[in-house]
Amino acid sequence: MSKKDLRLILVVGAAVGLLIQPIMANTLPQEHLGLIGRIGVFVFFTLFAPFALWILWLLSRAIKGLYQFGQFAAVGTLNSFIDVGVFNLETFLLGTASISTATFAVFKAISFLFATTNSFFWNKYWTFSAARSTHPEGAIKETKEAASFYVIAFVGWGVNVGTATLAKLLEPSGVSVKIWIDIVAPLCGIAASFLWDFFGYKYLVFRKAK
Repeated sequence: MSKKDLRLILVVGAAVGLLIQPIMANTLPQEHLGLIGRIGVFVFFTLFAPFALWILWLLSRAIKGLYQFGQFAAVGTLNSFIDVGVFNLETFLLGTASISTATFAVFKAISFLFATTNSFFWNKYWTFSAARSTHPEGAIKETKEAASFYVIAFVGWGVNVGTATLAKLLEPSGVSVKIWIDIVAPLCGIAASFLWDFFGYKYLVFRKAK
């Protein structure tokens, strides 16, 4: 694993450790949010991210493509916390109990847009190592990449938001409304669109020229 990858995965881990803080504040009882616990969560994600990617780097010697998939998974984890974090901020400001199905879908679409924009830059310049070009032809290529990226992302958005909204409608009895709407339903959407995004970005958007 290169030093560049180590630095970037540390940034990803630290960012996840920070982004989970508002989610914990919005979903856990106040007494579970001690300073030591918050610091512990931050340190855990900051150290776990490079350790997990290092393990995948070792395994990739036997399984081709596993390391790149690990990079994508790390970026996907960051995107997920941006997605859920922005969504939790929205529900925190409005109040979970007052959210209708239509409002839920709109909030989910907004949070997904934030996560997708972050995903484009991380996956382009790190996961799939697409080179930046200063030539006019390069600018056209990058514009096409961005356009095709958002086409793939738009389909993923449909899968993500549709699945999350369906999960919201299927909310089971006996489960905390706050946990189900703020955490479980958004994560169902993220999981449903994960593989579609990886293969779409790898083989359609950032594919290497032969």
